[in-house]
Amino acid sequence: MSDCVFCAIVAGTVPAEVLQRSEHAIAIRDLNPQAPTHVLVIPTRHAAHLSEFLALAGEAEAGALLSLASRIGASAPGDGYRVVVNEGTDGGQTVAHLHLHVLAGRGLRWPPG
Repeated sequence: MSDCVFCAIVAGTVPAEVLQRSEHAIAIRDLNPQAPTHVLVIPTRHAAHLSEFLALAGEAEAGALLSLASRIGASAPGDGYRVVVNEGTDGGQTVAHLHLHVLAGRGLRWPPG
């Protein structure tokens, strides 16, 4: 999508601090971190929401997305991490391209929000 900032980051036309990249996903630092470690894991295939992504991509790409999120979380300091997917306006999604937030580096309370 030509107007999607995450598609532009994946394509390399918008700069971002890329931490890791695979064929199916890219991990970048969040510009507005909510924890000491706050990384966005973005599928290279455009899909606005999780259900759309799963219908388009299938299990292999979904697994690659989760695998990258897990590697990022496991390498973060502290005893654990959280992976969050915001979907839709009520869910707090601000960019209409699926992305996972990996948060770590401090105690994360429950319930969130």
